[in-house]
Amino acid sequence: QVQLVESGGGLVQPGGSLRLSCAASGNRFSINTMGWYRQAPGKERELVAITVGGSANYGDSVKGRFTVSRDNAKNTVWLQMDSLEPEDTAVYYCYAAGYYKNLPSIRSFTSWGPGTQVTVSS
Repeated sequence: QVQLVESGGGLVQPGGSLRLSCAASGNRFSINTMGWYRQAPGKERELVAITVGGSANYGDSVKGRFTVSRDNAKNTVWLQMDSLEPEDTAVYYCYAAGYYKNLPSIRSFTSWGPGTQVTVSS
C-alpha cells in the first residue's frame, strides 16, 4: 500500500556528484526506517544508507562520500552522492519500513521503490 518513487538517477563522470530523491505515498502510515540499497549487475543487493530516528548507517564502500538526509513530514529521503566512482554504478532502490495506522491491530510493512539507474562512466 505504501509506494516509493525514486528520482535523480542518470549518467555522471567519475568524481562527479548526483542527488537521489525518494518520496513515499499511501494511506495512514508511519515510516520508522527509510534509506537506500543498490544492486550492480552480477552482485547482491547491498546497503547504501539507512536512517532510523536520528541515526544513519552507511555501507562501508560509501562512507565519507555519500550522505543521507530525511524529511519526516514529507516522507522523503535523499541521497547525496559525491566523489562517484565507476564501482558505484548500480540500480539504486529506495527502502522504507514502518506500520499502518488504519487497522485495529497495527501492522508493519516493508516497501521498495522500482529503482533508478546510476551510471558512473567517463
